[in-house]
Amino acid sequence: MRITAHEFILYVKDQALSTGFYRALLARDPVLDVPGMTEFELSPGSKLGLMPEQGIARIISGPLPHPATAQGMPRCELYLLVDHLDTAMQQALGAGALEVSPAADRDWGHRVAYFADPDGHVIALAGILAE
Repeated sequence: MRITAHEFILYVKDQALSTGFYRALLARDPVLDVPGMTEFELSPGSKLGLMPEQGIARIISGPLPHPATAQGMPRCELYLLVDHLDTAMQQALGAGALEVSPAADRDWGHRVAYFADPDGHVIALAGILAE
């Protein structure tokens, strides 16, 4: 399988609230913002999507639980490697992110701080450690 582009979609309780949060966190406007889906381009060929829980529930409920049953539970991690970690951390706090773990040097070669978005999705902001 050859993947030519990728999009990661987070199921959110309130699309407008999450759109505002990610607009502030990422310091960019969405490339798509319509009822039922918001998309932010992270880099060429890479997007972050925000889809209301109620919309996806119509497709997946039955075989899978309604996404709202996991509200506030960590369900994924969005790991973002950034150029300026301190600036990104300030943007996260300014956007209203909950700090989960302060920036620390990790044994995989990154300095990483962990936050949570309004739905409890974990956001890791990472910078490469200087050698």
